[in-house]
Amino acid sequence: MKQVIEEDMEKSMKGNVLGRLLRYAKPYWRSIMVVFLLVLAITGFELLRPVLVGDAIDTYIDGYDRPYIQVEKMQKGAVSYGEIYLSRKFSKQEMETGNRTYYQLYLYKDQYYMFENVTKTIQKELSNNPEQLNKTATLGDGELTITIDGTDYAGKLLHKQQLKELRRQDFAGIKRIAILYLVILLASFGCNFAQTWLLQLTGQNIIYNIRQEVFEHIHKLSLHFFDVTPVGRIVTRATNDVEALNEMYTNILVKLFKNLVKIIGLAAVMLSINIRMSLYAFILLPFIVFLTFLFKKISRATYRIARTKLTAINTYLSEHISGMKLIQIFAREQEKYKEFEGKSRDLYKANYREMMVFAIFRPAIYLLSVFALVIIIWAGGRSYFRGLISIGTLYIFIQYIGSFFEPIQEIAEQFSTLQSAMASAEKIFTILDEEITVKNTSNPVTLPAVHGRIEFKHVWFAYIEEDWILKDVSFVIEPGEKVAFVGATGAGKSSILNLIGRYYDIQKGEILMDGVNIKEIDLDVLRGAIGQVQQDVFLFTGDIKSNIRLRSEEISETKVEEAARYVNADAFIQKLENGYDEPVTERGATLSAGQRQLLSFARTLAFDPKILVMDEATANIDTETEQLIQEALEKLMSDRTTIMVAHRLSTIQHADQIMVMHKGRIRERGTHQELLNQDGIYKKLYELQLQ
Repeated sequence: MKQVIEEDMEKSMKGNVLGRLLRYAKPYWRSIMVVFLLVLAITGFELLRPVLVGDAIDTYIDGYDRPYIQVEKMQKGAVSYGEIYLSRKFSKQEMETGNRTYYQLYLYKDQYYMFENVTKTIQKELSNNPEQLNKTATLGDGELTITIDGTDYAGKLLHKQQLKELRRQDFAGIKRIAILYLVILLASFGCNFAQTWLLQLTGQNIIYNIRQEVFEHIHKLSLHFFDVTPVGRIVTRATNDVEALNEMYTNILVKLFKNLVKIIGLAAVMLSINIRMSLYAFILLPFIVFLTFLFKKISRATYRIARTKLTAINTYLSEHISGMKLIQIFAREQEKYKEFEGKSRDLYKANYREMMVFAIFRPAIYLLSVFALVIIIWAGGRSYFRGLISIGTLYIFIQYIGSFFEPIQEIAEQFSTLQSAMASAEKIFTILDEEITVKNTSNPVTLPAVHGRIEFKHVWFAYIEEDWILKDVSFVIEPGEKVAFVGATGAGKSSILNLIGRYYDIQKGEILMDGVNIKEIDLDVLRGAIGQVQQDVFLFTGDIKSNIRLRSEEISETKVEEAARYVNADAFIQKLENGYDEPVTERGATLSAGQRQLLSFARTLAFDPKILVMDEATANIDTETEQLIQEALEKLMSDRTTIMVAHRLSTIQHADQIMVMHKGRIRERGTHQELLNQDGIYKKLYELQLQ
């Protein structure tokens, strides 16, 4: 019962996923409809080609046994035979007329003979029973004598030129069919080109929109999501999983439609030509259907396992390449190699199982198609020799039987690929369905000007449920005031900085900026008013200039250089070979920790924030460099609300207010001297650092 419920839930989820995927294609429905119409045309052309060849065989190549009648010279389709003119173009009514006589071609040992002025009965015997008549045939001087019902009939040997004239209309018919065949090939090529180009263009547009939506949604997620989700998994969702959908939009759905139409079309045409031969062709169809459903079920499981293993190895690589320095410091290369080898082996096994499924299914379908072809040749050959079908009909069935099983095989493989796309889509929608916990209200407030007054009112905050990091915290920071937070690790200092920028939402209480609850302020306005400098500086691949202004065109090069001079970063930048155009590698690996920190100062100040937030901002700056930037910081802090977190108490002694955090609460507050006079936590921290 449990298994049935799980299967029903899975089917419901699958339908929902497919429905969501199809909604992305909705804006392009006109292009998709054109693609489907082109697919119908292409399928029609594919079905028509064997019929044309079959008609050419029956009507013109093997149609020598059609009778001639004598006509006037001027009649359309007339060909000369000695001094008279013959034609095959006559109606059934003309054929049934009275005592009309016929001229009949007869093939014997690769030579053609003409039997002249024979009755309708003799003409039918010559046309329908050549195998029996050949047993009575005797050759004379340029003649072939055949006995029919005890009477001998003589046919004249035709010379090459005579035969060519008599079959002139057959040659013209073959030429017409060849031209039509060429036109169909060109039309099919044009439709294929248009369909492929339009489908790829539409598919790439859809994938572009999905990738943009995923990336945009990731940007809107709160920092808590990134705290608990590995980077490699997120990268896999935005790259590998999105690319897996590309195959579905640009190939699978249309090919599924094409193959279904092709199967139905082939079955309909075969049944319309000859029901008996069609039934022979469909004998193995139940086995094909059984194998297809079995393959679909097995391949779905193998695809899911392969996608899961791929995500695992991407996550592992992302984490360990980022931490390569630490791995080498502790000489853990061999251990990590063994771990990676295990994950790589798991992915190898998953892909191997997937390959084995295909390796068994494809040959099995091919073997069945060969058996079907053998049946058609055997049954069709017997029917031909019995006069039940023509050689052209047999040719059509031989061509169709090869085409009939191919789309069935492709459908099974496309279903499995579709399952892979569904698995990837589920993972993508897991990201897209991740709730945006920190977002704007329906009518966010846009502050005309930010003054920088910050107030915490009885704030309670926890990263996980009720594991409180901040407990009933209240304070006020006036505009232009310089406030520092100090305390032991885990006291909640950095959390306060994160809450001011609303990177997390609090569970209880209020945080106000200029008297307005920050939950009601537009996020762009709120964060645009705050410049944050952290201890862990992140630099993007690019150059010095782009890392300072973060590719913002509103910040001129002059402003970039001014900000760098304020924090004394200009001194080392000018020494670089390319100055502000010096390339920056990933994470700024070619720069020292102090240089990266100076660039982060310049970056923050270039945006001219009203509120400065510094989380251990000078931790990686040596004493000499720190002294150089103190004067610049004093200038920049004027008329700005400044909030600092520092373990080095020497950097915050001149703050207007120092708040001492302990176990999520503010235990002490005051100036440096006032806190020393209180003889409390702050004084103990100060004395420990002096020691």
